Amino acid sequence: MATSQPAAFPDGFLWGASTAAHQVEGNNVGSDFWQAENDGSWGLPDRSGDACDSLHRWPEDLDIAHDLGLNAYRFSIEWARVVPAPGHPSPAMLDHYRRMIEGCGQRGLTPVVTLHHFTSPAWLRAAGGWTSEKAIAHFTEYVRAVLPILDGVPWVCTINEPNMLALMAARRKHGHDGSAPSFVPPDPDVSLALTRAHEEARELLASVPGLRSGWTVANQNVQDHGAGPDRTAEMSYLLDDQYIDVAKGDDFLGVQAYSRLRTGEQGVIAPGPADRRTMMGWEYYPRALEDALRHTAARLGGSTPLLVTENGIATSDDDERIAYTNEAVLGLARALADGIDVRGYLHWSLLDNYEWGSWEPTFGLVAVDRTTFRRTVKPSARWFGRLAKSPAATLRQGAAS
Repeated sequence: MATSQPAAFPDGFLWGASTAAHQVEGNNVGSDFWQAENDGSWGLPDRSGDACDSLHRWPEDLDIAHDLGLNAYRFSIEWARVVPAPGHPSPAMLDHYRRMIEGCGQRGLTPVVTLHHFTSPAWLRAAGGWTSEKAIAHFTEYVRAVLPILDGVPWVCTINEPNMLALMAARRKHGHDGSAPSFVPPDPDVSLALTRAHEEARELLASVPGLRSGWTVANQNVQDHGAGPDRTAEMSYLLDDQYIDVAKGDDFLGVQAYSRLRTGEQGVIAPGPADRRTMMGWEYYPRALEDALRHTAARLGGSTPLLVTENGIATSDDDERIAYTNEAVLGLARALADGIDVRGYLHWSLLDNYEWGSWEPTFGLVAVDRTTFRRTVKPSARWFGRLAKSPAATLRQGAAS
């Protein structure tokens, strides 16, 4: 039975925030996503452009995280920048990311580094993408190039949300005219390629002393609302569980959760007019994180440590962001109290950024002016900083308000 009292957070627990290179750096011109933004092939409404200009302003971003009292920062290395042409890694870009890693250490921030966060080089897309003949070899070549700068990095995510990458690939096959069915399973060929890429990267990363590697899964929290247990279990396996299973034996698994997916007799039940929703159109469901942690731990049999690599809410109401996060972290604390091995919580996101086709949803603890790039720390960021410094007291206060 689940306890109703949150446990104390263990020593060394990571409290941080996350970003992704393409979403914040700007002008990622060699990537497949930049290409699709500008040629219209994926039907994206907005361009990333300069994004948050974090390619140049990353020291300011790290200063903000440090000044808030956080002890961790998750960011991604951009494959398209590091390897702008096959077989020709860029020493200058490797040095750039090395400086970011060192910058985290100088500020007392534990770097959590992601090697692939949705974007790939445009040259890989031109060759056929993840299912092309040499895709795995190209990825391992990239990982080998990055290995020398990862010395001293304790957490490395190989691939971010492989289930979403495979799902997006499947949806693109249906086009952008809205004719796709309510449930489209992830592309199995892309899933297999990503699994192989992860396994190859894991073997290479094992050579770095003290480095833990794993990938992250976007937990959809598939729940039975009339579909029946068999169909619900099938959908959960296709969307989440097959990717969780890959993590058995990994050093950790990154858990990422925002909402839930309800299944009915006719398929996916979309949030209706009576449901509270976020700016993404997702159901407002702060319990998503606790559900994902419990489901993932049960699936893995408690054998693999968990790290919350993303959780947050797209909202223009900063009080709502605080309320959502408070309830989500209370759920995390309950999971800890029941013995689930969770090593940290990384909020999505540090900055309001480019949300994969749109600038409208705001997930950030920090607002960014898109013309001047001025960073404005929100009240939710100050609250989150207090949470990092004194989690039990902050959660009690938040739950009482």
